[in-house]
Amino acid sequence: MLSSWGRLIYRFRCWVIVVSLISLIPSAWLAMKGGHLESEIVPVHSESARALELIKKQLPPSHPSFGLIFRSATLSVYDPAFKAELERAVEPLRRDPRVKSVRTVYHGGKINARDVSRDGRSALVTVTIADYGAGETALTMKIYPALRSEVRSRTLEVLAFGPLVRSYEITRLAEKDARQAELRAIPFIGLLLIFVFGSLLGAALPLVSGLLSVTAGIAGMLLLARITPVLAFARNVVVMVGLGVAIDYSLFILSRFRRQVHIGSSVAEALSVTMATSGEAVLFSGTAVAVGLLSMFFLGLKNVGSMGLSGAIVVLSALAYSMTFLPALLAVLGPRVDFLKLPFLSGRQSAHSTWFWRRLAALVMTHPWKVLLSASICLILLGAPFLHIRIGSEAAAGLPKSAQSRIGIELLRSQFSKVDTNPVIVVIKYPKSYSPLSVDHIDGIFDLSRWLAKQPGVNEVKSIVDLSSSISRRLYVQMYAPPSPPLPKGVQRVLKEMVGSDIVMLVAQTSLPEAGSRAFSLVRTIRSSHPAVGGELMVTGSSAFRLDFIETIKKNSPFVIGFIVIATYLVLFLMLDSILLPLKAVLMNILSLSASYGALVWIFQEGHLASFLHFTPGPIEAMTPILMFCVLFGLSMDYEVMLLNRVREEYENVCDNRRATALGLERTGRTITGAAAIMALVLFAFGLADLTAVKEMGIGMGIAVVVDATIVRCLLVPATMRLLGAWNWWAPGFLTKKKKWRCPKY
Repeated sequence: MLSSWGRLIYRFRCWVIVVSLISLIPSAWLAMKGGHLESEIVPVHSESARALELIKKQLPPSHPSFGLIFRSATLSVYDPAFKAELERAVEPLRRDPRVKSVRTVYHGGKINARDVSRDGRSALVTVTIADYGAGETALTMKIYPALRSEVRSRTLEVLAFGPLVRSYEITRLAEKDARQAELRAIPFIGLLLIFVFGSLLGAALPLVSGLLSVTAGIAGMLLLARITPVLAFARNVVVMVGLGVAIDYSLFILSRFRRQVHIGSSVAEALSVTMATSGEAVLFSGTAVAVGLLSMFFLGLKNVGSMGLSGAIVVLSALAYSMTFLPALLAVLGPRVDFLKLPFLSGRQSAHSTWFWRRLAALVMTHPWKVLLSASICLILLGAPFLHIRIGSEAAAGLPKSAQSRIGIELLRSQFSKVDTNPVIVVIKYPKSYSPLSVDHIDGIFDLSRWLAKQPGVNEVKSIVDLSSSISRRLYVQMYAPPSPPLPKGVQRVLKEMVGSDIVMLVAQTSLPEAGSRAFSLVRTIRSSHPAVGGELMVTGSSAFRLDFIETIKKNSPFVIGFIVIATYLVLFLMLDSILLPLKAVLMNILSLSASYGALVWIFQEGHLASFLHFTPGPIEAMTPILMFCVLFGLSMDYEVMLLNRVREEYENVCDNRRATALGLERTGRTITGAAAIMALVLFAFGLADLTAVKEMGIGMGIAVVVDATIVRCLLVPATMRLLGAWNWWAPGFLTKKKKWRCPKY
């Protein structure tokens, strides 16, 4: 079928090129127009998500806010000059209709000591945004930066902090990291392609295909973001995966086409053979990568699943261009594909390369057991640090040290110990047939409030039974129990904000780090050890979300891993028509992935290379290991698929497993090495990103690609092929393809 596809592309080559270029126009327009991505990850089916949904349905929407820290190196907060400059700086916010209120340290005519730093040189300001129907994305990407730009001071340093600020910075930095990684990688990719092909035109074709694929992938991602929330890191995944696989696939197809042309095939025949061989490997490899990315939906994290779909879109775009646009260009160019040939990089280099791979193949074929054991031990040792991995989810620590929200939160923790930066929200849901304000329920709320106030790390509790320390339990029951007397407006406002049709909300104010062990311990304690309340108790808030996020990943990861492994095995079986080869490929892939995980722990958790890569050592971001698995399991198998596909082709020709393995390694060595170098270059470019999570992904995946293309592809695969002999190609008769093999299958 693919052979016929190659002939069809040759016949309609001009039309294929025209249609491909026309289809690029809307993609380029969407990519340039941009869009809004989300920065927060929400577990879909978690307690914290359910509690938040109840709050949104039954209670009035809370007004979003962000904080400002005004700081002076010389002036005290109590100096009139400090006050005058602070008030002048926030005056534009007071006049802005988008701002509901600006509360300064001087609110009420006196200085609030809680909003003054220990050294007396910093003061807090809280800016509350008016409610006019703006969504979270609009607040993050439009309203906040516009309001922040209005605050300027000639003599005071101004820092912004809070979840809104952090979300804005994460989104902007994710966009910047993706853009800069492209700019860093493309020049070096061009040089590597010139080295691999020895001609300028040959080097340009994969690069063009890669850029077209990434443009289409970004457009698809932005289009998806208009339908469902998509995580900001999706842009990094699209560029990271899209650029790498598109160039790899183009490289495989272009290399095989050149070989066929060089041995005297006509252009039509060369294209037919290329699509039937390398085209088949590319198709199956792309399918494996897309399956891995789509498995992110099973993690139970809505916008992470959308990120996986964005990655699958760019992989499918790369497949589409590699199977249509590139073959059509090759059909037009024919032997001219080597135009602008560089003699000093072509013939001699090719001869040296062939000699190297022939010698390596001979060495592995002669000593397969030694090679297998040595390589396996090496990978096991590389993966050993993974046994000590610690998982975390601290957003502020993942930001660069220059980020305002990180500086602000660190200053709050060091200088404003009594400031409540991390509220833990408790929701009690009662049966619908009972009033939340019945006598028994008020007693339960009162006991819970007093119990919460005694928990370690809780500074204060806000609830309908914490209006004043002078009001007793009995008086609260008299105030709220129906028929209740007319209540003051202040009490009515509290009831409106904290009591729904069948829920009551309490807020435990803390200054604990959101993803710290103490905050997680507090959430667990409230959930498991709270006093009886007569209803279902749920905990939400930033710490509860992060804890549920980690627990959701731990719970769903085994299923995701199992799905990827089984799906990948089936894809490889369909391509190779063998029971053992896909199993061997899966096992080796897991071994190489463990080595990259070990390197990840050694670098980012233990802190090696921290000064060189500019990050703060700490626990591995909770999403990184499983995200790497979803992306890498198919991605790093590209080279093994290409090698095994060529070995199978040679085996059908020579009927000698040992010779077929050696020939496959020899004839794909230079191309696969070039492809792996390009893929690693793209991934390592993200190691210079500002966000630590992006650094972890780039470096961890880059190491996995290097390991797979060297230790696995050069040593383990040929060694095991040699040891298994003709049994490599065994499969039960009822499972094999209908076509007959010329050679014995076992």
